[in-house]
Amino acid sequence: MFPLREPNSRLTGLLVPAVIVAADRALKLWARGWLRPRGSVPLAPFFSLTYVENTGAAFGTLKDSNAMLIAVALALLAGLLYARRRLPAAERLSHWGILLVIGGALGNLYDRLTLGFVVDFLDFRVWPVFNLADSCICMGAVCLGLGVLRRGKPG
Repeated sequence: MFPLREPNSRLTGLLVPAVIVAADRALKLWARGWLRPRGSVPLAPFFSLTYVENTGAAFGTLKDSNAMLIAVALALLAGLLYARRRLPAAERLSHWGILLVIGGALGNLYDRLTLGFVVDFLDFRVWPVFNLADSCICMGAVCLGLGVLRRGKPG
């Protein structure tokens, strides 16, 4: 069977977060090089590419709390890795959720450790500016939530 179909395999556990981090890094490097000098580039009435250096957490909370956010990310990663090892193989949706959150958390953690802030650039005007890693964290959280709800269903 193709290993990526099994989210609990070791290969998938390494490959999925690595692909997320690589794509996130590439987009953020592009944003720093091309978008930063331009500031914001409108692409549609509801969407722009807007360069932001985020020193806080989601929605601009915890501004300038980089050290604490690094510690939280490391604790989250440790907890997710532990949970993934203990999760039954049949819990596929939860495994995928964990891999998405791990990839996203590693992408943003890299920025915090190397730059002291997270590069954001996707701007839907009605939502705070975010990036690919943030999207993976949110999608992963939804998968985890759905996995928990499924687990709670009888039969």
